[in-house]
Amino acid sequence: MRYKNVLPAMVLFACAQARGAADVDAARLSAAASDPANWLTTGRTYSEERFSPLTQINDRNVSQLGLAWHLDFDSTIGLEATPLVADGVLYTSGVWNILHAIDAKTGKEIWRYDPQVPRHWMRYMCCGPANRGPAMWKGRIYEGTIDGRLIAVDAATGKLAWSVRTTDTTQPYSITGAPRVVKGKVIIGNGGAEFGTRGYVTAYDAETGRQVWRFWIVPGDPANGFENETVAMAAKTWTGNWWAVGAGGNAWDGFAFDPALDLLYIATGNGAPWARDLRSPGGGDNLFLSSIVAVRPDSGEYVWHYQQVPGDNWDYTAVQQMTLADLDIAGRPRKVILHAPKNGFFYVIDRATGKLISANNFVPVNWATHIDLTTGRPVENPAAMYDDEQAALVYPSHFGAHNWQPMSYSPLTKLVYLPAQETSYPYARVTKLEPRPMNWNAGLAAGRKPPAQTAPPNEGYLLAWNPVTQKAAWRVDHAGVWNGGTLATAGNLVAQGAADGRFVIYSADAGKKLWEMPIQTGAVAGPISYSVDGEQYIAVAAG
Repeated sequence: MRYKNVLPAMVLFACAQARGAADVDAARLSAAASDPANWLTTGRTYSEERFSPLTQINDRNVSQLGLAWHLDFDSTIGLEATPLVADGVLYTSGVWNILHAIDAKTGKEIWRYDPQVPRHWMRYMCCGPANRGPAMWKGRIYEGTIDGRLIAVDAATGKLAWSVRTTDTTQPYSITGAPRVVKGKVIIGNGGAEFGTRGYVTAYDAETGRQVWRFWIVPGDPANGFENETVAMAAKTWTGNWWAVGAGGNAWDGFAFDPALDLLYIATGNGAPWARDLRSPGGGDNLFLSSIVAVRPDSGEYVWHYQQVPGDNWDYTAVQQMTLADLDIAGRPRKVILHAPKNGFFYVIDRATGKLISANNFVPVNWATHIDLTTGRPVENPAAMYDDEQAALVYPSHFGAHNWQPMSYSPLTKLVYLPAQETSYPYARVTKLEPRPMNWNAGLAAGRKPPAQTAPPNEGYLLAWNPVTQKAAWRVDHAGVWNGGTLATAGNLVAQGAADGRFVIYSADAGKKLWEMPIQTGAVAGPISYSVDGEQYIAVAAG
């Protein structure tokens, strides 16, 4: 028996065989946890654990791992996608949103579909013409494109089934996140806060592409009326002419779904411009920036929210991956959301009610001293405030303590495996924001009085975090920041790509390095594991 792994430089690796996507429906996605051979949605399950129950590759034999195949994507632009695998066929998205169906056992391409995205749209993006992968449902593969389309492609033939425009072409929206399919609806958000857009999430009928509902994350111009009572409620937390630069909040990455509670969770983005004094000069929490919002997936009806950074002032998006888990906390079982956003605090939240259970910083932070567990609000540090004269050195920076690179959770070790980093930035703002249509509108300024504090060195590491004790179990230091997402497996393994061009596998219980391979490029995407014909593979998109 050979044990295989797929990885290379700017390459995708996974298992595939062109027949299984037709059977991917609500029942199969809801039961994905008990389907170890496949990887049917971006987080493998609706809970977004990124945990594989496969054990053929394990901590006793992982040293035998070798390259099974690789597929070059003929580009030096980076890859960020998490591939999907259904019954021997791997589906992934590459540079410029080109979709690929690949035989997962051999690496042979079955088909590709090029949506012909306009190359000039890259100017409206952060950061690059890539996305974080597709979704699948009943014989179709779904993808958001960087120019704001949602497309459905036949999984067997690679032919376009339908395409809808989900953003306004006169506005600099982009889509980089992976869609999710929930109860027959394709859920997609968008990006573009820094360019002056207004964030929202839309649900489309997976069969026809018809819009079913839209949830607006931030309010628009009151003169035009509010779309519903939820938007009107959010508007009460804003002041000034916030709508002039879109206000932001864009949901460009994280979603999760709990079928038992019938709740879809939306993770939302930062404010635009970044400085709250420019965006909402009279103060206010600015809902629903930097929040987790729970809605009904059939209608988009608001149920609850938890805001992590009221009045976000530092580009502290909360769009990072949410993981749903069942934990014993203080002697009782709790259904929770585990979340490690940019701001450096690890949150455990009751996913039925939105009530904060616990929070602790997983990296050094200075923007807040702690999270008040009674109010659920951060206690902000006055020294982290900045204006148009004095810069403030704040950490984490806008690159975040944890960015979009996915984390994983093992129900066996009950640890979260997190690509963490320590960064800082000297924030200062312009005196007056002059909105520039179709341009960057963050409102930052250079040349202000520098902070007295010396910036600490940047650091990156793999962190194993105990969400019950809110403490680190172990960590492995990396050479620098911006390392890849993680995969946990039942073989007591954690896999991660490193920014220095290695793919590494560690023991999940202790963080011991068990295997590594040079892949000639950094790998930031989330790895996956699957099996074909009884043989387990590990795959990652590198670049």
